[in-house]
Amino acid sequence: MLKRTPLYESHIALGAKMVDFAGWEMPIQYQGIGAEHVAVRQQSGLFDVSHMGEISLKGPQAETFLNFVALNDASKLAIGRGHYSMLPNQQGGLIDDIYLYREAEDAFLMVCNASNREVVISHLQELAQGYHLKLSDDSDAWALIALQGPESPKQLQTILNTDLTRLKKNQYLEVDFERGLRIARTGYTGEAWGYEIFVRPEDALKLWQALLEQGATPCGLGARDTLRLEAGFPLFGHEFNASTNPLCSDYAWVVKDKTFYGREAMWGAACDKRLVGILLEDKGIPREGYKLFKEGEEVGQLSSGTLSPSSKKGIGMTWLKAELAKVGESLELEIRNKRLAAKVTKTPFE
Repeated sequence: MLKRTPLYESHIALGAKMVDFAGWEMPIQYQGIGAEHVAVRQQSGLFDVSHMGEISLKGPQAETFLNFVALNDASKLAIGRGHYSMLPNQQGGLIDDIYLYREAEDAFLMVCNASNREVVISHLQELAQGYHLKLSDDSDAWALIALQGPESPKQLQTILNTDLTRLKKNQYLEVDFERGLRIARTGYTGEAWGYEIFVRPEDALKLWQALLEQGATPCGLGARDTLRLEAGFPLFGHEFNASTNPLCSDYAWVVKDKTFYGREAMWGAACDKRLVGILLEDKGIPREGYKLFKEGEEVGQLSSGTLSPSSKKGIGMTWLKAELAKVGESLELEIRNKRLAAKVTKTPFE
């Protein structure tokens, strides 16, 4: 039986097309992926991401533990701030990518991908042996709503009667709303303005409906995917997985020079492949798994691909041999037995 978020009934009432995503019945789209994508870029879009996992880590050695199990440096996080990070394995790859918030000197909240929730919790519990901290799965204690786009500050401020202009990127604050909620100026769309709102499940529908009344467009996971790809953001299970080394990507900045789990395998590995963006120069729609060629030889497959609703151009991401991973490198992408002109490009896509 598929799990449902507290907003399931609202999705059905709004005419959402529902799909199985990581064991959850989630909206893939409402009025259409393209329209929802554009709404986020031009006004605001509202996403139900309550399927994500939230893990609480508290205790005198919480920071020390996180600096060992995660790649970014938790000691640099001030209270009320968050940052992007990753959980390494022992093979030089990843278990998941995460977001980490510092709640107090000895308290953190980790947000992980829905599909990896059980794996991440099991991994952390195993490594936590011997550390003075309490680790708990708080996923059921939170619903998570993302409001993204240039109109989002005005809409949220109207509902909460709170000045959000002081909230900096990657910062969060607690707001009095029913049983209280947490607003983080973070997101997965590439928008300069946007928020991820942690709210108690019993209060989620009231907040969701209030944001809809303010004019936010309900958006599904389809638009969330095209937005993150257009922004050049990786997706675990696509760009990143158990065998991909983040040091060979534009996210090498996450990997801090410190002692961490699996450091030797990751730090010492040669970057024979690089993660790059692909721009289709001919007309076509790139998809995950489509093959890339160079002078008749297959050189890779797309890890993600779509037609950008903003530029109307085909875009994608892939891992290529280092010698081919140069901006401007000419390639061919095979779509329906035809090879179309493509090239390596920088991300985010323009």
